[in-house]
Amino acid sequence: MKEIVHQRWIMHVDMDAFYASVEILDNPELKGKPVIVGGRSARGVVSTCSYEARKFGVHSAMPLFEARRLCPHAVYLPVRMHRYAEMSEKIMTIFRETSPLVEQLSIDEAFLDLTGMERLGGAEAIAHKVQERIQAELNLSASVGLAPNKFLAKLASDLRKPHGFVKITPEEAAALLAPMPVAKIFGIGRSAEEKLKQFGIERIGQLAAAEPEILRKVFGINAGQVKLLAQGLDDRPVVSEEEAKSVGKENTFDFDLTDFASCRDEVLDLSGQVGWRLRRNHLAGHTVTLKVKFADFHTITRSTTSDRLIAWDEEIFALAEQMLRKINVKPGVRLLGVSVSGLFRPEDEPVLGFEDNERMQKRNQAIDALKSRFGENIIKRGIVEQGKR
Repeated sequence: MKEIVHQRWIMHVDMDAFYASVEILDNPELKGKPVIVGGRSARGVVSTCSYEARKFGVHSAMPLFEARRLCPHAVYLPVRMHRYAEMSEKIMTIFRETSPLVEQLSIDEAFLDLTGMERLGGAEAIAHKVQERIQAELNLSASVGLAPNKFLAKLASDLRKPHGFVKITPEEAAALLAPMPVAKIFGIGRSAEEKLKQFGIERIGQLAAAEPEILRKVFGINAGQVKLLAQGLDDRPVVSEEEAKSVGKENTFDFDLTDFASCRDEVLDLSGQVGWRLRRNHLAGHTVTLKVKFADFHTITRSTTSDRLIAWDEEIFALAEQMLRKINVKPGVRLLGVSVSGLFRPEDEPVLGFEDNERMQKRNQAIDALKSRFGENIIKRGIVEQGKR
């Protein structure tokens, strides 16, 4: 009997101005007004803003004082993470009811694998239904990208915001990508963009046709991967958290980090998020991996393995920080990631090393209780410098 090979379809859903949209949902009087979410502190940054605010040049991660200069008449609201987490869980429930393979990327976006769903109406019909359910059941707007792989799906969801729906077929991919600026490839920052310009490469089509030796000068060992993305090719699978061989979190920065202290703060925050995800899924691991992507797209990973199980934030951070200290971050860091692998369920292993420190256990349990109630980002750890205790 001949095996049926299904066309692969990956859906990327990205909520539109999520925090601001939830605030407008809870207070309809804000509809049509520029709404900026990010707290009231002058030193804070914009978390999300409505599309009315974006018309004035306001965008995420912009300092609030700059946003106030551009849009002084906007409505400024503090972050209510517990409320956004509540709505996020409802969105993810719709996703999990749609596909067995859901990879949540953040509080407001995820990949869904819709391959082989022809009997249920086909990928396009199902993707439309998901978008419609979010609108009808939650009164929120989502933009959807449907494509043969993750890279194209994520790219597609960003093309017609807000409430866009863009499908890219395998036959359309190369022609669609060709005229786009190289920065549309996720991870290509300003430094790599400037280096490519020196070789006359500004568009993805030019990048796809570039000689390998040129790309190696810019991206090193990642040149092949970048060229495949420029050609619209990406074979990464959609991996649900339950199936993952590791639990991790990474963050790409709007501006390159060039000092150890800033990188350490980010690694501390990532360690806390990884620890929370481990404990939420009743997991612990033996190996901590630190991922560093530099401004020129060069990526390195460093791993260290403990003979005891690790699940507490402090233990993850201690190992990750040790590895970070041995890395020169001055060239500029574009992305940092922390993950834990060698996973076990604590009940499967008789010696639970991570339970030895009672104070550490109680501290993490208190943080977990807050995150369970108010969302993953409700609290962040700080670093106490020596001599300031």
